Amino acid sequence: MNSIVVKNLYKTYAGALQPTLQGLSFSFPEGKIVGLLGPNGAGKTTTISILCGIVKASSGEVTVCGLSQDASHREQVKRVMGIVPQQIALFPQLTAYENLVYFGNLYGLKGKSLRGKILDYLEAFGLEKAAHKEVIKFSGGMKRRTNIIAAILHDPELLILDEPTAGVDVQSRSMILRFLREYNAKGNSVLYTSHLLEEAQQICDEVVIMDEGKVLVQGEPGILIQTLNECRNLEDVFLHYTGEAVRD
Repeated sequence: MNSIVVKNLYKTYAGALQPTLQGLSFSFPEGKIVGLLGPNGAGKTTTISILCGIVKASSGEVTVCGLSQDASHREQVKRVMGIVPQQIALFPQLTAYENLVYFGNLYGLKGKSLRGKILDYLEAFGLEKAAHKEVIKFSGGMKRRTNIIAAILHDPELLILDEPTAGVDVQSRSMILRFLREYNAKGNSVLYTSHLLEEAQQICDEVVIMDEGKVLVQGEPGILIQTLNECRNLEDVFLHYTGEAVRD
């Protein structure tokens, strides 16, 4: 079964001169780590927002884990999907533990099993000593790691992350990438955006390179590199398809 299917997706925001998404189509099977890559303004965050049900597409179809992303399946989709937004989605005045109890409760998780899961994840992410510290006092890397835990408490089949390693230290980045591999090794699917192409080449089974709201190419990083004689790495492939013009 495909983890995500996007067909002919269009999105035009009110007052915009042109669509943000222009016939975007891609899919990938479950159990893969896939990178959604593109320059600034390519439409990556809009795509993820539509996949997560936060933004409504102007037209097109989206299927997540075999479920249509529409009003009739909204609650079912929420159960199978975990979302890690680019902006930290935590309450800064609450502790990490209090935040995670709150998000666990949103998914109907309670009691001893939730508390045990939270403590296990805090330890796995190196946050056990900061469990009862207010998030406002956390470093960027600590906030990112807590943000990820909040998205996986309900054991989603599909984890979607928007720039999960942006602005974090080397140790936090290494820990996050190791977690993504381990989560994927359990049979779960991962879709994430990143501007760090060396990282994407290292971790992704497939990448989707998009620009101006359309897919330019999709495939395994190694095969995409081999296909173009002048390309030595994924960054070269990215520049080949998107050009070298600086984006705002």
